[in-house]
Amino acid sequence: MQVFLETDRLVLRRFTESDVDNLVQLDSDPEVMRFLTGEPTPRAVIEHQVLPKLLSHYELGPAGTWATIEHATGEFIGWLALEPPADGSATEVELGYRFQARFWGRGYATEGARALVRKGFTDLGVQRVWAQTMAVNTASRRVMERAGLKHVRTFFPHFDDPLPGTEQGEVEYELLRADWTG
Repeated sequence: MQVFLETDRLVLRRFTESDVDNLVQLDSDPEVMRFLTGEPTPRAVIEHQVLPKLLSHYELGPAGTWATIEHATGEFIGWLALEPPADGSATEVELGYRFQARFWGRGYATEGARALVRKGFTDLGVQRVWAQTMAVNTASRRVMERAGLKHVRTFFPHFDDPLPGTEQGEVEYELLRADWTG
């Protein structure tokens, strides 16, 4: 197991080929996918697109997406990410998180997000962390705020098959290295 980061309650490790079932279980929950696609991600998509993309990020540079394990139980609870742009650079990364619904409300996303922001700014050369979600996804917005990110804009992209709440727009948050207080 290649550990990337540990917090008091979480272990963030690299994904491996053996994580297909973990990702399928995570993306099969309608509540988890409610503000993302509104439907489960097919297993074939996870096997042939999602997981290979996650694994390829490790070869490009220091940023990526990490399987998140509950320290006390060793159980896969989801993932946390500082997702790099296509070129693999770590100057600007997207903060992301996705957890099984039964682990929501425990502060894991905030704990992991804060630790990733810290590691990004202190060890990885990150200059800007940003995140985006639907405006109606108040729980995700709270995590962004608790991790130190600030709302920078609300925008209204076009979707051919919009999810409920899309009419209220998408929001973008950011934190610049120069504004981070540690």
